[in-house]
Amino acid sequence: MNTWLELTDPRTGLVRTRLRPGGPAEVAAAAGAARSALPGWAGLTARERSHRLLALVALVEQHVDAYVQAEVAGTGKSTVDAQAEVLNSADVLRFYAGAVRADLAPAAGHRLPGRESWVRWEPLGVVAAIVPWNYPLLMAAWRLGPALAAGNTVVLKPAETTPDTAQLLAGHAADTLGPGVLVALPGDRDTGRLLVGADVDAVAFTGSQAGGLDVVARAGLRRVSLELGGNCAAVVLPDAPEDTYDALVGACTYNAGQSCAAPARVITLRSHVDETVERLAAAMAARRAGPDFGPLNNPDQAARFDAIVAGSRAAVRRTGDVAVGDGEAGGFWRAGLILADLPPDDPAVTREMFGPALTVQAADDLDGVVALANSVPQALAASVWGTAVGTSLRVAGQLDCGEVWVNCHLEQTAELPHGGRRGSGHGTDLSVLALTEYQRPKTVTVRLD
Repeated sequence: MNTWLELTDPRTGLVRTRLRPGGPAEVAAAAGAARSALPGWAGLTARERSHRLLALVALVEQHVDAYVQAEVAGTGKSTVDAQAEVLNSADVLRFYAGAVRADLAPAAGHRLPGRESWVRWEPLGVVAAIVPWNYPLLMAAWRLGPALAAGNTVVLKPAETTPDTAQLLAGHAADTLGPGVLVALPGDRDTGRLLVGADVDAVAFTGSQAGGLDVVARAGLRRVSLELGGNCAAVVLPDAPEDTYDALVGACTYNAGQSCAAPARVITLRSHVDETVERLAAAMAARRAGPDFGPLNNPDQAARFDAIVAGSRAAVRRTGDVAVGDGEAGGFWRAGLILADLPPDDPAVTREMFGPALTVQAADDLDGVVALANSVPQALAASVWGTAVGTSLRVAGQLDCGEVWVNCHLEQTAELPHGGRRGSGHGTDLSVLALTEYQRPKTVTVRLD
């Protein structure tokens, strides 16, 4: 019999609820329900699926307060941030409800003598979507939107600590999409491993690199889409705009730094490093954990963050403040942190801290700056800060990652693709390109005579 999981409130550190994780029977039942619903859902026209997805969006927006409360309970983030993420999630689903009605297939026509050919885009089947705890509903929407729109059914495995919105969404999906089209499967890592090995046709995983490698080993020849974290560079040039430092600290502390695409490693020229450190430190001193950003999500993440910080050999450490309310002192709050004068192989540089911290490194010239930016295994996103357009765009082109911002950071929309390279995984989230993650082409050729 599965043991109960105790889920903590990140703001207080106290147990907020208990959950029995899905075991073999629950995993088989969830996959079986999605498999049974597949013919009916895939057999709908794109217009019919679109209308049902829009009905689901309407339910989410109708019950936005319930989604916000569920998101806050699991993540500890502010009501304002949670509401923005719920509405953003609804927007992603609405985008794919429309995108699936656009014909993106190669043009049909006369490609062979005496023949007519065209391409059918067909769903993969049952998709296992395994999503993390940093943005529970939003990361689910990134995966569910294109998968469902393309005609797949989905078994959604939320993170162990944040099952609340997934269960709420699955209930609303049963009412609008139909039973079994979207099934929520709460549980722990073992539940996720069982799901990858179950009767599913593809796996969409967002999480750690270790978790992604485990998924690949278990998935065999089935389609796998991976987003495995960031550790993103922010290249600050001497002519960076005045708001650069406040903007970087704001992006770094948003969601307590628990964003895969958040800035983590500031890299500048050696002639500019002292000013960079001081201005980042001043911006960080103005932001407090509690009033300005929330806690880390769970005890394991707090311990991991603390271990990386303790193991860092940074000679310069500048720390912000924590100012929490009554009863919240036992939560997983961490002050913002600037680490500078540290070696290239420092754990704070090579590992994704996933917390409210920035490291600062320097090089003698732009080639050295780019080399430092590209020197870690992760390659998800980066930013460049400078007012000389030519130089900024040249550096942006040299950065080896899937997304680059210039004079901004952590700004995304459903229309633009997001995805990593190298240690950050492969595959595409967002945009019409993500639809192909959950489809396979079939060429049909007909003899005309």
